[in-house]
Amino acid sequence: MAEQRIVTLSRKTAETDISVTINLDGSGRYEVDTGIPFFDHMLCLFSKHGLFDLSLRASGDLNVDYHHTVEDTGIVLGQAIKQALGEKLGIRRYGFFMVPMDESLARAAIDLSNRPYLCYQVESPAHYIRDFNIVLIREFFQALVNGLGANIHLKLEYGDEPHHILEALFKCFGRALDAATAIDSRIEGEIPSTKDVLS
Repeated sequence: MAEQRIVTLSRKTAETDISVTINLDGSGRYEVDTGIPFFDHMLCLFSKHGLFDLSLRASGDLNVDYHHTVEDTGIVLGQAIKQALGEKLGIRRYGFFMVPMDESLARAAIDLSNRPYLCYQVESPAHYIRDFNIVLIREFFQALVNGLGANIHLKLEYGDEPHHILEALFKCFGRALDAATAIDSRIEGEIPSTKDVLS
């Protein structure tokens, strides 16, 4: 029987208190509450389309700004995924997906290399969705990349409506990460690298 890839992780600072449970081999069930409705919606899309079971609770200094909560959520989620991957034996390592959302098209490419790097090529015609500053999405992904130790490239091919742009982005990120974390039975027990190490 395959080892369960489920992790629960918490992180508390003077600014935020975050708890995450993620199952990499789930079915897309989610319970998310960060106190930021639009951000919750994006995380639910990630869970549903990546087929990750995700329970995430965050409380932060929202009276100051959304920045700390969004960034720290990225840190903890990235660290939780990294722990759930364990030694990364038999994973596909790479993942790629493109998702259309009405007039928008986004793509994601991932290498679970343990070398953090984010290439973020996403521009929106608006800076805010309701009271949510879209710039914070890049901060979320940068924090996730650092916590996970992954090379992630996110690009908006085109799009006009800010909500559609970010919805396409989170959906394709979830599906690309699902592909990268998937176990390939042909390389069972092996590190997917000619170096025999991911670093």
